[in-house]
Amino acid sequence: MKSWEDKLQSTTPHEIKRMPVTRAGVAKGGAMLLPSVRMIDEFIRAIPRRRQMSVAEMRAELAKRHKADGACPVYTGYHLRTCAEAAFEAYAQGMPLTKVTPVWRVLDEKALTLKKLSTANRELILAQRKREGL
Repeated sequence: MKSWEDKLQSTTPHEIKRMPVTRAGVAKGGAMLLPSVRMIDEFIRAIPRRRQMSVAEMRAELAKRHKADGACPVYTGYHLRTCAEAAFEAYAQGMPLTKVTPVWRVLDEKALTLKKLSTANRELILAQRKREGL
């Protein structure tokens, strides 16, 4: 079975797909960004310390950068969980929190992805948010 870090290192590129039906805020015929896991990870790593962004804001910004009408919430959520799990996997192996992807800058109490993480990881995210004043 692949580790979360293995999944994070995927080289599958992002895609832009035309929507056959209206879904997730993108009209039929509109362009939907299917982000890659590396795209999500790099985006989160670029968020400055003590700054936060909601998952919806991240999706909107990614879509804008790639000239799409929206970013897929399913792909984004799946890859966001991969980033979080890989970060905590690395942290558990001794990497300092200052070196892992700062998922706490995107995952807040309202984020659906937060609920999919272990209790310990949820608590760590909330503690990091508090430390950064988020």
